[in-house]
Amino acid sequence: MAADPLDSLRLTLMQDVLPLGLAAVERVRKGGPQELIAAFDGSTPDPLAQLREEGETAATQVREQLDRVSPGLGNPVMKVEVRDVNPEPAAAPAHDADPAELQRRLAAVADRLTLLEQRLAAGREAD
Repeated sequence: MAADPLDSLRLTLMQDVLPLGLAAVERVRKGGPQELIAAFDGSTPDPLAQLREEGETAATQVREQLDRVSPGLGNPVMKVEVRDVNPEPAAAPAHDADPAELQRRLAAVADRLTLLEQRLAAGREAD
């Protein structure tokens, strides 16, 4: 499926250019042009990626506000191709399975669930 050039341009603007531009504006607002130029002083291997990362929070807010005006405006809807897939036949149940093996596996699953519940409880207590 060929991508629409205008959709590709809008996606690039929203995902790459907007965060970069907002970070540049914020740096100039805070420290003047010297602050923006400092991003390119060679201390980071990819200053554009750093600026994109700095501006991502503000860009996310702008995109969300644009989506409130018109859904898909700020966060472009990605086109997808939908097609039917033939389901694979279900595996036949094993009637000759060992009941003791089944009990061992169920016990292992129960132990893991208990451990998961304990970790989740400990995580809630830490918050």
